[in-house]
Amino acid sequence: MPALPRALSPLRHRHYRLLALSLALSLLGQGLWAIAVVWQVVALGGGPAALSLVTGLSAGGMLATTLLGGALADRVPQRRILLAVALLQAGVVAAAAALSLAGALSLGHLALVSLLDGVALGLYYPAYSALVPALVPEGDLLAANGLEGVVRPVLAQAAGPAAAGFLVAALSPGAALAATAAAALGAAACVAALPTTPVRRELPAGGAVRGLLRDVREGFAYMVRTPWLLATLLFASLMLLVFIGPFEVLVPFAVQEAGGGPSQHAWVLAAFGVGGAVGSLVVASLRLPRRYLTVMNGLWGLGCLPMVVFAVTRDLWPMVLAGAVMGATFQAGMVIWGTLLQRRVPPALLGRVSSLDFFVSLSFMPLSMALAGTVGQVLGLGTVFLLAGLVPPVLAVLAVLAARMPEDELAHPLDTPPVGGRAPAVPAEV
Repeated sequence: MPALPRALSPLRHRHYRLLALSLALSLLGQGLWAIAVVWQVVALGGGPAALSLVTGLSAGGMLATTLLGGALADRVPQRRILLAVALLQAGVVAAAAALSLAGALSLGHLALVSLLDGVALGLYYPAYSALVPALVPEGDLLAANGLEGVVRPVLAQAAGPAAAGFLVAALSPGAALAATAAAALGAAACVAALPTTPVRRELPAGGAVRGLLRDVREGFAYMVRTPWLLATLLFASLMLLVFIGPFEVLVPFAVQEAGGGPSQHAWVLAAFGVGGAVGSLVVASLRLPRRYLTVMNGLWGLGCLPMVVFAVTRDLWPMVLAGAVMGATFQAGMVIWGTLLQRRVPPALLGRVSSLDFFVSLSFMPLSMALAGTVGQVLGLGTVFLLAGLVPPVLAVLAVLAARMPEDELAHPLDTPPVGGRAPAVPAEV
């Protein structure tokens, strides 16, 4: 295969190409589902309360299974987990699509499908994160995470919703659900073509249930005794608590005060997604920075500063630009974070640590969204936006200093190609 740009270098490995295609189809399915489920609820006569129930069950399913998913990813070959997840999603969403097209779907059916879809997503992320370094050499991990950062906003936040909107408008919500199921089935076919990689650990003796619980405790213990990991997760959780609610809940009202409406709000969200794709592509095209911990936390902390724009201006274009900058910095930090986990966390613990990361991210989102509206009414939108923009940089500095990250990253350099590093568990065929 001809030489590829650094950002595309993982695609020279055949097994990773299959995994990347399965991820792309899964992300497309998530984007299709996000729109299809909204308009299916509306078609069934449901309102905001019904939609909250359906989407809340999905979030609850993810929270309930993500820690278990991490333990399973360190015990069971990840390909089997990803295949089971894709088949479960394809089956339940196809059933919902068939019932919808037949006029027999109820809100109860849709709520159950949403719950099962959330359960599947909770199992997906840890298994995917643990499988990537088994198929890709260490030197290509940054680019692999960068590619994920590019395709996620393009497919899950743009192409998928756009396709679903067209299908709903032209045909019906059931047609969009059918397309969602087809995407999941395609992802399953890609995963089925992958080899089964061995679990990269020696499994201890003992019962399955007791072993899973012990595995979850070991993941927590590793997090607590690893300063850079604990400090980053604590910072990220507090950052999300301060930032995500204002961004998701209050930005639409700021746009409205600026004379905009749904279309202008969509511009801000689209700018966030496009910025994320560009930020990911830039980081994937470079080497991992020498000061990777400091840069990563700095990107997340300083990336919140543009929230101040929503407090000080009533012009729409600065808001759109702020969305693009936040998307670029957040996703650039995420590319470094994913690579950092895959290179510094022991392979035997990677699934569990990835699940802890996912769990922390999910846990504070509902609380932040619940608080944003109330706090905004009490303090005013401008004050909340100022807090959302100015508090995270301070938290980032505290996390870097408390965990002595500058000393840690110098003691564990990752900015040079690994010599004699971990080899993929399965040859990365071209």
